[in-house]
Amino acid sequence: MGSIVKNEDAEKCLRELLKAEGYELNEPKKQGETGVDILATKGEETFHIEVIGYKSSGPERAKDFYQVFFRAVSRLNEGATHCVIAIPKQAAKGLPLRAQQHRIAWERIEKTFPELEIWLVDVENRTYERTGWGKWLWNWENENSNGR
Repeated sequence: MGSIVKNEDAEKCLRELLKAEGYELNEPKKQGETGVDILATKGEETFHIEVIGYKSSGPERAKDFYQVFFRAVSRLNEGATHCVIAIPKQAAKGLPLRAQQHRIAWERIEKTFPELEIWLVDVENRTYERTGWGKWLWNWENENSNGR
């Protein structure tokens, strides 16, 4: 299935932004290499960042998201204190619905993995936004509580 935003483009954009903010970064992985996509360090902070693109197919986007979740939390084995899922900003539209669809699990994941974050990468405008895992369930509940 075709990509609207390729993994490589999202990663390259985020690397440029983090470097401009003064983060030290690992070298990009070569084809077939395993390990964290981006290891960003500045002072006492280290971020283990897993990056995915945004595909045109909804089922492919879901599969990518679930896979990147496990890659991100697996970085706890490496001592990660910030496990980041970096995704193109286009995914923000579907995150509240995904959070609501898995509401109880989403809440438990937030409590179990306080170091888990979701960053939205805007490849076109060369910006990114850092968010916590729980923001997405909270947004859905607030947007849909008007008729309750």
